[in-house]
Amino acid sequence: MHTICDLLDQLSPRADGQSYRRQITHVQDRPGHDRRYAIDARKIERELGWRPAETFDTGIRKTVRWYLDNADWVKSVQSGAYRDWVATQYGAGQGA
Repeated sequence: MHTICDLLDQLSPRADGQSYRRQITHVQDRPGHDRRYAIDARKIERELGWRPAETFDTGIRKTVRWYLDNADWVKSVQSGAYRDWVATQYGAGQGA
């Protein structure tokens, strides 16, 4: 969470000069909520010789940059307008 905030501070600083970290609101954990998510890719590397092309740091930077560069797409998804397109393309009577 702090990584994304720090990237946003670098790539798209807030107009008020404050860190995006100030927007974090902590909530009570849900029972059974995982505190950490991780993938151990050692087995696939060992058995298949596969290694990821990106590190977490390079991949998250590219992801944040993509979302910043594609703000119109983000707005269209957030607006819910895609539901109309889906309904038109796949709605009732379309062999669903």
